[in-house]
Amino acid sequence: MSARTGTGTTLRRLVVLRHAKSAWPEGVADHDRPLAPRGRRDAPAAGRALAESDCLPDLALCSTARRARQTWELVSAQWGTPPPVRYDRRLYAADAPDLLAAVREAPPEIATLLLLGHNPGLEELVLDLAGDGLNDTLDRLRTKFPTSAVAVLSWYGPGWSSLAPAAALLTDLLVPRGSKKRR
Repeated sequence: MSARTGTGTTLRRLVVLRHAKSAWPEGVADHDRPLAPRGRRDAPAAGRALAESDCLPDLALCSTARRARQTWELVSAQWGTPPPVRYDRRLYAADAPDLLAAVREAPPEIATLLLLGHNPGLEELVLDLAGDGLNDTLDRLRTKFPTSAVAVLSWYGPGWSSLAPAAALLTDLLVPRGSKKRR
């Protein structure tokens, strides 16, 4: 559901999710690295946090890296009906301009878009797009954008193709963590 203003623009949210903590197995190419045990705990917590924040996406764009795909599977499993996902090789190791180009390709009927990928590109993208932030969100983001972190940017626009640097408000920065099971 989207909110419209009198000017024909829609309230849009870009949810930027950094993949969960990955493992570093010897002899495994970077693109093929899986999630670490902590990542497998934190990713579902990120999914729950997005649901609790009423910030579920209409569409997800996800890196093809194994750790990103595994993060998506664990995050979206926390929701009743996950949205469609598009796996895009361009998102792997992408810089901020390349990430913005991918976001701008999203269909205009999408009000909330989730972008799941890697640092440093994601952090740079959020800092580029955020003209301002609520509370201390920008200061916290500048300090660290850790694994499983979620940044939520809001802006009004006719479509994703018009998203520009400094046009959005950083409304939330979440760092969900799963807990170890006690035996």
